[in-house]
Amino acid sequence: MYQKELETAIKAVTQAADLCVNVRTDMVNPDAMEKGDRSPVTIADFGAQAIICKILSEAFPDDVIVGEEDTTALQKPGNAATLIKIIDYIQQFYPDATEDAICEWIDRGTGSVAERYWTVDPIDGTKGFLRNDQYAIALALVENGEVKVGALACPALSFDLDEPDSPKGVLFTAVRGEGSREALLHSNDFTPIHVVSERNPDKLRFLESVEAGHANHALNQAIARAVGIVQPSLRMDSQAKYGALARGDATLYLRLPSEKTPNYAENIWDHAAGSIIAEEAGGKVSDMYGRPLDFSTDRKMRNNRGVIVSNGSLHQAVLNAIAEKVAV
Repeated sequence: MYQKELETAIKAVTQAADLCVNVRTDMVNPDAMEKGDRSPVTIADFGAQAIICKILSEAFPDDVIVGEEDTTALQKPGNAATLIKIIDYIQQFYPDATEDAICEWIDRGTGSVAERYWTVDPIDGTKGFLRNDQYAIALALVENGEVKVGALACPALSFDLDEPDSPKGVLFTAVRGEGSREALLHSNDFTPIHVVSERNPDKLRFLESVEAGHANHALNQAIARAVGIVQPSLRMDSQAKYGALARGDATLYLRLPSEKTPNYAENIWDHAAGSIIAEEAGGKVSDMYGRPLDFSTDRKMRNNRGVIVSNGSLHQAVLNAIAEKVAV
């Protein structure tokens, strides 16, 4: 079941990842962050969404796609140069692609949450992308509010996080009820992955976002210590954290509301693909109150607050620690 959906998702995120790698190789430089130059991530974002929407639409023409981008800004005269670059990169894969076709592909991602829909984040972890660090291309199929298929391409993630010379570029996939797998990008050698027990002291560590705006680092550390995790956190951009936890690199991922944005509502595309990969690997995913993540109502997860991902056995202890330390 869902074999065609899985194969299509793998093709889509792999090809989108190739485009993102090309853009980053050509355009990202060490001082891009200081100069505030977001043009590389803008080009990669639009280009990746165009490719994913094209591939999905050809395979499933009736399916709704809920994406992050649309072409409203690109159509403005001042952005003509950016649009030309997007076209150039997409034509590396589809030489006959026209401007009109590419814009149409991008705008296929402007759908609304439906009974069955795909949600795509063409680049999750924009600052990681610009920093030459972690980012992900995330795609998930949702039916009746439940994620059924997830694919997560992480071009900069090492196949073995603890081995410096390990090859980079990892693809995670999951189908509901069929487990999670990983492989190197462009490899068909998928292997099942599983969360790790906290009885493994080397992996008793937690993941959190690099950016302070996306994480309350002090609170995260206090929660981790309360459940027996004393090692320093692994700070990582994007949904690559979900994949790392799913394959046993850590036992906990905390995304609690920051002090600057206490009422922030998460985007569905920032968690849908990662959540099924963690769950199908034996982990547990909820918000900070223990509620399932809601992918059924809106582009924003307005019925949730924060995200907690664990190896499963730690989950209730983490929720108890949060209840004690966070004013709700």
